[in-house]
Amino acid sequence: MGLEEHSHDAGHGAHYRDNNMRAAVVHVMADAAVSVLVIAGLLLARAFGWLWMDPLAGLIGALVIANWSVGLLRDTGGILPDRTPDTRIIEKVRTIVESEGDHVTDLHLWRLGPGHLGAIISVATTTARDSAHYRRRLVKLTDLSHVTVEVQHPQSSYG
Repeated sequence: MGLEEHSHDAGHGAHYRDNNMRAAVVHVMADAAVSVLVIAGLLLARAFGWLWMDPLAGLIGALVIANWSVGLLRDTGGILPDRTPDTRIIEKVRTIVESEGDHVTDLHLWRLGPGHLGAIISVATTTARDSAHYRRRLVKLTDLSHVTVEVQHPQSSYG
């Protein structure tokens, strides 16, 4: 698939997570786990008179939910504040664009979602290259789903 300026459907392997689905699974699993713990606590309290089992089951359930939630928050927390993606992708973009003697004058990358990055790249070049040239060169970086390239040509002096 070519990388067009407004393409959002890059091919993705199994390593990309749907965080909405993951949150739903965590929610259902947490509900099920807490329900089992509460039932076990009530049965033990009734059978042995251990009245402290019900609150203990609630605390254990809260810890299980907190543990799953922290993992989900860690993975998704960087999306909303536009956390800077891995610096390796930044270096890959620079290397690809600058490999033909051009110069990246400005580069912004931000996370659009799991496995999707947006990029705005300003390139200074002395050749007759257009933005499509750079987008074609960056197509191998499958995480880049939305790329805007500004090409700067030096001002020629007339006279």
